[in-house]
Amino acid sequence: MANYSRIHILFFFFVFIASGIAVSATVFTLQNSCPYTVWPGILSGNDNTLGDGGFPLTPGASVQLTAPAGWSGRFWARTGCNFDASGHGNCVTGDCGGVLKCNGGGVPPVTLAEFTLVGDGGKDFYDVSLVDGYNVEMGIKPQGGSGDCHYAGCVADVNAVCPNELRIMDPHTGIIAACKSACAAFNSEEFCCTGAHATPQTCSPTHYSAMFKSACPGAYSYAYDDATSTFTCSRSNYLISFCPTRS
Repeated sequence: MANYSRIHILFFFFVFIASGIAVSATVFTLQNSCPYTVWPGILSGNDNTLGDGGFPLTPGASVQLTAPAGWSGRFWARTGCNFDASGHGNCVTGDCGGVLKCNGGGVPPVTLAEFTLVGDGGKDFYDVSLVDGYNVEMGIKPQGGSGDCHYAGCVADVNAVCPNELRIMDPHTGIIAACKSACAAFNSEEFCCTGAHATPQTCSPTHYSAMFKSACPGAYSYAYDDATSTFTCSRSNYLISFCPTRS
């Protein structure tokens, strides 16, 4: 798991505890606007696993999932998947252990939609992250909430500008399937915000994270990119779109 993931799991847990226990539920609508099937992967931060952890979503299809107050977790798209009747197989990007119903996170690089739901009028926290790399465009649109409630997402084709050293190629088609983070590609403290670079003061943007940020200004580009990338909304449902056409 990337350093970013550890940081934000702790951050989101603190936000939930500090805000108290809530009683409302939130509806997530997952919509596939891609011209190909995606297999959403879902990882919950507690025992309430939405959508059994994963399922296929054909072009133009959508599905609604209801999460209780206090739920935290992430969504991502798996691409190029092939599963047998027992739900075993693999995906070109975002694979979660060779199973249809994920019980763990997706293998980077993947675009992530991350949430911590507070409910009861408190502020939900959400973001779209490229810290673990990028595979497909993704957007989060709050529905019916109050507060700032900004659209969060990455609607650019980052694969089109991905440098050679970060590219993941689809072995079946020979095209670029995903774009790795610099941390995954080089495993250095500078790019992973670890060791001597483990604080906001010592881990600065790099030319690689700047490339992600330029393509998708509203998405996380590296571990300490909080100021322009974390959003809040109260009493909202959320539309999560794969390959959204606009914000």
